[in-house]
Amino acid sequence: MKAYKIIEKKYLWFGLSLAVIIIGIAFLIFQGFNWGIDFTGGNMLQFDIHQSFELADARSILEQLDIREFEVKKGGDTQQELIIKTTTISEDMQNKISESLKQKWPNTELIQAETIDAVIGKEMRQQAIIALILANIGMLIYITFRFEFKSAVAAVLALVHDVLIIISFYAIFHIPVDSTFIAVVLTIVGYSINDTIVVFDRIRENLKTMRKASFTDIANLSIMQTLARSINTSFTTLITITALFLLGGETIKDFSLALIVGIASGTYSSIFIATPLWEIFRDRTKTVKA
Repeated sequence: MKAYKIIEKKYLWFGLSLAVIIIGIAFLIFQGFNWGIDFTGGNMLQFDIHQSFELADARSILEQLDIREFEVKKGGDTQQELIIKTTTISEDMQNKISESLKQKWPNTELIQAETIDAVIGKEMRQQAIIALILANIGMLIYITFRFEFKSAVAAVLALVHDVLIIISFYAIFHIPVDSTFIAVVLTIVGYSINDTIVVFDRIRENLKTMRKASFTDIANLSIMQTLARSINTSFTTLITITALFLLGGETIKDFSLALIVGIASGTYSSIFIATPLWEIFRDRTKTVKA
């Protein structure tokens, strides 16, 4: 099998990722996150419209009522429910929203009204960060035990890369950061590490049988041997998630799109980030020993 020089071009792969991350950080600094109501607090109103409707009409109604910060999505099995999330509004304004919707769609019925506490959002954010840190520590220990510490550090840095790509994606396209963001990040971390371990496992096997070959040659060969598996796995997963994005309705559109980006990033990092980092750490260790 012909082994392409993937490791030798590592600084090209690093540069591409760094460019995306820098752009994302720039957007984050100058524009900030588009924090959703789940984190900032506010009101959630759910209406059953009892007929098909367009979200553009719902947005127009809310804008006419001078409501500036809001999110609207379709819900329900038949996509005839309207879910509105806004910053904190008075009960009088809630009634005005109901009346305005009924003028447009006479059969509109309010089926749920909730107040979302910003404190809950803050706790959720803290718990997500703790979960992410614990997951990375657990992976560091596991990969160190199964392979070596240098490969564990490389794998965890590749996961950090994936998280930064997702953050950049949300910042650049100003996608609302709500509770689904946490699910996306944790899902991508789990998916990406699985792909990385497959590549690392092949490298370990080849290290035993190709004792005279350099680590760079072994890494290139191992990547090519697992490349078809990585692409096929990612492709079949992307087919399913793309179907969700196209047919799953407005409620999960942002979630599905972020997963598509995350899975693509996870596959990229397993091949072009994690293994080259392992090679760099091994070379530096040899240099220090020499």
